[in-house]
Amino acid sequence: MRLTRFGVVESLYECQSVYDSLIRMRHHKSSSHGTNSRRPTFLHLICVAAIFALLVFALQSSFLSGGGPISNLNREQVGILSDFQSHVQQCVANRGFGLTAQIIDHCKLILKFPEGTNSTWYNAQFKIFEPLEYTYDVCEAILLWEQYRNMTTVLTREYLDARPDGWLDYAAKRIAQLGADKCYNRTLCEEHLNLLLPGKPPFHPRQFRTCAVVGNSGDLLKTEFGKEIDRHDVVIRDNEAPVNQKYAKYVGLKRDFRLVVRGAARNMVTILNGSTDEVLIIKSVTHRDFNAMIKSIPNPVYLFQGIVLRRGAKGTGMKSIELALSMCDIVNIYGFTVDPGYTEWTRYFSTPRKGHNPLQGRAYYQLLECLGVIRIHSPMRAERKQDWSDVPSREMISRAHAAALRLKRSQAGQVGGLGQFGSCKVWGNVDEGSSVPISGSPDMSDVRKNSNYSKWEVMPFESLRKETRDHYLQMEGVSLYKMDGNKLDDLVCVKHSLKSEV
Repeated sequence: MRLTRFGVVESLYECQSVYDSLIRMRHHKSSSHGTNSRRPTFLHLICVAAIFALLVFALQSSFLSGGGPISNLNREQVGILSDFQSHVQQCVANRGFGLTAQIIDHCKLILKFPEGTNSTWYNAQFKIFEPLEYTYDVCEAILLWEQYRNMTTVLTREYLDARPDGWLDYAAKRIAQLGADKCYNRTLCEEHLNLLLPGKPPFHPRQFRTCAVVGNSGDLLKTEFGKEIDRHDVVIRDNEAPVNQKYAKYVGLKRDFRLVVRGAARNMVTILNGSTDEVLIIKSVTHRDFNAMIKSIPNPVYLFQGIVLRRGAKGTGMKSIELALSMCDIVNIYGFTVDPGYTEWTRYFSTPRKGHNPLQGRAYYQLLECLGVIRIHSPMRAERKQDWSDVPSREMISRAHAAALRLKRSQAGQVGGLGQFGSCKVWGNVDEGSSVPISGSPDMSDVRKNSNYSKWEVMPFESLRKETRDHYLQMEGVSLYKMDGNKLDDLVCVKHSLKSEV
């Protein structure tokens, strides 16, 4: 029998009919013996349980097919995703140092730490220690992170121009000490932002082949990764992490990008320590104090433009991975405290301190490695050959991403014609031949004016690596930006003229 919502209703009537017959029989039998009849509650409960099970099955079918029987298209996508889940499960078993993945369905799984794991992080609000298992939606995760490979993660003028009320509402959120909740005076807001607001993206997807994201964990002192880190095309560091001869053999000396929070940005001159090329990207907001320092240094400085992850490991380290993925083919991470056996949260250049949720972060980073997003390097992994064959291949990841996207759109009732820009909700255009302003202000110091701070903004298209240019043409000259929140379907997309670049 094909089970539908109507079939459930029919089964309910049949069950009720059988139940009524039993009632009459029981009543008749009781009357013939002169006893009082009681309702057969046990049989009634069995009937209700059966109907509930049928209803759940029907709802599951409805979820997968958008209201009717599971279509062949959806069945195919579920099959691809189920196969992918099995590979992710095996990857976690091989690389997770005791972590295991329990598959719930074609999208959801639970990452579990082994019994006896030391749960050291105490949540004072709920008066509990961190749990030993975490549930993730692999479909949503792969849609999110694969999308970052096409994204722009630096705030630009074209984004503010294209976004509805971009200058009025959003720009005000990126300026501290503005004195108003909106940019009622756009000229004033532009004076705050112009210094670090490029006209168009200064960096592009696939601009670099390999990137090293170096965290601040004390685990870095256990292994001499310095030379390996410096061999990457680009090295991304966080906040106030020092780069000097004292720590060179552990963390290297190469410095290309640094993502800084508001507190660290106050000390940017000290952090740079004479470096003139390292790109500073401020995670949150700018204000007068920042601008005064920016005007005096020769380094490129921009604002980060991204989303807020509500799950998994949070903080500057995660944002650095987002930044890296938007520019790099391969992202290797170091110093993220992902090995078992730690007892506290430490930094390689200071005393131990309280920090993020270590177990939750470790689980999420392991999931990201098995989704092909990052490659983890740590002291325990340094002792064995780094073989990535147990991580799903790019081809398998691409198939899973396409299947998750088709399934999501099918459930939303979106049919055909969406292509790679199906998530674009707002469109902007850069007119052919129009001049693109670079970041800066008239009152910059001579040091900045005479420096090469804008080199990334004015870099000729033909000087980019072939993979970057090919990707740009594949994307038809469109830059993709996230709006607020953790939604996947609200992109701001800005179209550039291919003739102006090629």
